[in-house]
Amino acid sequence: MVSRKLVREKSFEKAYKKFTRNNHALKKKVDQALHSLEQDASSKHLQTHQLIGKLKGLSACSCGYECRIVFSIEKDKND
Repeated sequence: MVSRKLVREKSFEKAYKKFTRNNHALKKKVDQALHSLEQDASSKHLQTHQLIGKLKGLSACSCGYECRIVFSIEKDKND
């Protein structure tokens, strides 16, 4: 099994707090999606897909109808 580590940037943390501040159900959905991403980024229920245009090279996944998480997958430089 491949070991994965989810690295959250400061900008993500700020947006996450602001976006989920008054919506506990959404916070739970985002937390579940983040956990699933760490386990298997290509999990079918996440609906992971490659982005095009300005965001080419990044991926996105679903954490509910009103929410998407944009992310990149990078290999550890020590491997």
